[in-house]
Amino acid sequence: MKQLLPTLPPSMILLLLLLVLQLSSTITNAAQVARSIQIMNESGRRVEVHWVHPDTGEMVLQSTPDILHGANFALNSFAGHMFEVRELAAKKTGVCAGEDETCRVDHFTVNKNQDQVVIIRDGIEVEHTDSKTIASKSASTLLDDCKSTAKRQLSKTNGPNNAATILEELTTCVQNGIAKEIELANEEVAFQAEIRKKMADSWENYTCADEGVNATEPKSDDTTWRGRKVAVMIDRPASKIHTIENFLTPGECQAVNDAAAPRLHDATVADGSGGSELSESRKAKQAGIKVHWKKEADGDLIARLSRRVYDYVNHVLPFDIKENGQEDLMSIQYFGRGPDDEAPDRYMPHCDGDCTGLDFKPGNRMATIVMYCNMPEVGGATNFRNSGVHVKPKQYSATFFSYIDPETMKMDSGFTEHSGCPVVEGEKKIVTQWVRLGVDDANPWNSFNTLGIKYSDAENQ
Repeated sequence: MKQLLPTLPPSMILLLLLLVLQLSSTITNAAQVARSIQIMNESGRRVEVHWVHPDTGEMVLQSTPDILHGANFALNSFAGHMFEVRELAAKKTGVCAGEDETCRVDHFTVNKNQDQVVIIRDGIEVEHTDSKTIASKSASTLLDDCKSTAKRQLSKTNGPNNAATILEELTTCVQNGIAKEIELANEEVAFQAEIRKKMADSWENYTCADEGVNATEPKSDDTTWRGRKVAVMIDRPASKIHTIENFLTPGECQAVNDAAAPRLHDATVADGSGGSELSESRKAKQAGIKVHWKKEADGDLIARLSRRVYDYVNHVLPFDIKENGQEDLMSIQYFGRGPDDEAPDRYMPHCDGDCTGLDFKPGNRMATIVMYCNMPEVGGATNFRNSGVHVKPKQYSATFFSYIDPETMKMDSGFTEHSGCPVVEGEKKIVTQWVRLGVDDANPWNSFNTLGIKYSDAENQ
């Protein structure tokens, strides 16, 4: 017996078809790679740029107004999209400069590479460059120069040793060329880093001063860990910043606060010589919380929380971190005293570990988790100024950040430098775990000074 389908009115069928087409278009665009292209007109003529529809060939004008000679035009598109560059007639003569006064055209297609630049040359000829083609061209130029050097050497040298001599000349030429390219690249990186850090100073003051500034939008927030929503703010090899919702419970916060209460004291900072000192850059109270691991099986709340910390670290990083030899949990508390307080509780920009981009030193910190038990009514946000990340934490959430590249074992170069904005009204109570790599029962965290050097080694220097 046939199953009869309900008869739908034509308007409903049309609506369903439109929804299907829209969904298909959304899925297709999501799979495409978005790219920005800079177009430079050096042709001597006015031009316009059209998108070429892949199915119909229809031309869709993108450049309004026209792109004059010497002008630049920014275009946002997707990899695989093709564009036509079309010459426009001169305003005075009304004709183009092509053969028989025709208007010349050329085409380019967006690729997946970064730093794409389209240069429109004389004759309306398109030169399309990107990060890979520039590197390839630079390498080709270097090799051509070195080949010329080798040929000159070949014309001057005779005898059985000429091959070895030419090979040595060619090797030296390539090495010197590569060293120069690296030097220029490093100079550019250093210049950009200096600009970034100068901008970060202003950004830090602005975001902390304006309570209305929104939290930074994450790069992705569609992942979970043990049922907790995770937002990825930064995901670089040596610099990762995540926020995790509902990381700890009210009961765990209460247990930490109770343990910290009798031991709270003024917070200190590293003094630059291996010890610690009080500083105006950090105004807060703190207390170390010993984790009683033997009580973990009995459901001890602090041990349960600490275990969750190491589980998350091992979820992100491939080091299989153990609790042996690690630092105590640290309860840190900031108190607001009103908007007129000239020296509010805060923590100025700093790095928890080495953030110079140098090699990791065994036994040192390489990741941090900050857990928020109480958030103040005004102030208290967490800033990563060099990354442009402003975190306005929710109660019981956590911020994780690591500052080591697990493959190269190089440290972060400042992207995880962070601060705690001034607490103006209310109380901010956090629990922090600094996580070290290379510590154990025989080499605990307190066998290293604040420079990351073992006390026993420092005494012998």
